[in-house]
Amino acid sequence: MAPISTETDYLVIGGGSGGLASGRMASARFGAKTMVIEGSRLGGTCVNVGCVPKKVTFNAAAIAETIHNAKAYGFSVQETAPFDWTTFKNKRDAYVKRLNGIYERNLNKDGVEYVHGWAKLLSKNEVEVTTDDGTKSVVRAKKILLAMGGNPTPPPSIPGADYGINSDGFFDIEKRPGKVALVGAGYIAVEFAGMFHTLGTETHLFIRHKTFLRSFDPMIQETVTKEYQRIGVNLHQESHVSRVEKDASTGKLTITYKTADGTESVVSDVDHLIWAIGRDPATKDVGLEKAGVELTSKGHVVVDQYQNTNVEGVYALGDITGQVELTPVAIAAGRRLSERLFGGEQFSTARLDYDNIPSVVFAHPEVGSIGLSEPQAIAKYGEENIKVYKTGFTAMYYSMMEPEEKGPTNYKLIVTGPEEKVVGLHIMGLGSGEMLQGFGVAIKMGATKSDFDRCVAIHPTSAEEIVTLK
Repeated sequence: MAPISTETDYLVIGGGSGGLASGRMASARFGAKTMVIEGSRLGGTCVNVGCVPKKVTFNAAAIAETIHNAKAYGFSVQETAPFDWTTFKNKRDAYVKRLNGIYERNLNKDGVEYVHGWAKLLSKNEVEVTTDDGTKSVVRAKKILLAMGGNPTPPPSIPGADYGINSDGFFDIEKRPGKVALVGAGYIAVEFAGMFHTLGTETHLFIRHKTFLRSFDPMIQETVTKEYQRIGVNLHQESHVSRVEKDASTGKLTITYKTADGTESVVSDVDHLIWAIGRDPATKDVGLEKAGVELTSKGHVVVDQYQNTNVEGVYALGDITGQVELTPVAIAAGRRLSERLFGGEQFSTARLDYDNIPSVVFAHPEVGSIGLSEPQAIAKYGEENIKVYKTGFTAMYYSMMEPEEKGPTNYKLIVTGPEEKVVGLHIMGLGSGEMLQGFGVAIKMGATKSDFDRCVAIHPTSAEEIVTLK
């Protein structure tokens, strides 16, 4: 391995989406001498154990649903074997590996020095870099970006908790499990539960409250929770796992849990238990205290609206800041930061606007959300100053199916003021992920209800219901 540089203009700690986007722009567009340090695989959480392999798995589940629904449309599809999880996993892994290679080639193309190793701050402008062979070097940098991302939250301290795996471990499962249990109520747990169930695995989901996706609008929470129960996910509401035991001969798990009334029950013969209870910022053992970087009580790096930390010349973005933990957010913040730091006077105020960021949950059905939930809108504007338009219907896709096979579609539009400015849109149903992007542009531009009304509907689609709400 060639010796690494001892000085650089811009040192990026973390080769995930945000760090790569910022580093590449600094180098390729503005000519800053840039170094990216990453100890794992390039692409970070999203590419390796997040958005990308998750969406590929969701696509497989969607195909499984289509095969199941084909009979209603006159097809006779004969499945000769269950879903081949192992073959699928191997192809998914190969796809991710190709992406890792593309990221490395892009860094080289853009003139970014890439070091596979581990970084630790010695001061606000010095970083100790340890490479794979154990060699340590000190790099001086004019500016340092912290973009280390996050890691799955460890399981609670209960007997046998370590028999489970974290959410990253989902992508290591080699063959289709017969029975799984997941703990968590956020989008990761909900997405995994939907995929497992659709691909033929008996699925148990443990949540602490009556609904999941609790950061979303109540309509989303309540309807998607009911839909999971309807399609056959075993939902254990108001419950917490208290003990996990493993059979030494079979490797199967027995999960003991308690419900709100104190009743103790078990789920046995479980192949995998997945703890999907959140993610923590990867801010430990990076030397942040030596540089004097301020952290919150939860370990996130404190930043202002320009991604500045409290230390001059040290910046942070992405999951370690706890702002909006989404890949496109980290990418956009990284690019705006490089514009501001290296782009001159014209970009002196460049920053990411964190308002009205659209997000999607690849649940069953899909969920899309942008802006304020109804409770948030009430709290901000007052109940008397908002109006809610909503609808629920059965998408035309289900018209050929029996009643018990039809999934729900629900839309809610929240507006405020005499001009009825749109401050929230929440949708669930087929195609919501693709649908939200265009509506997100409109809402970011300040659309009003009359703007939606003036848009001629595209018929027949589910999306037309959003521009015809009464």
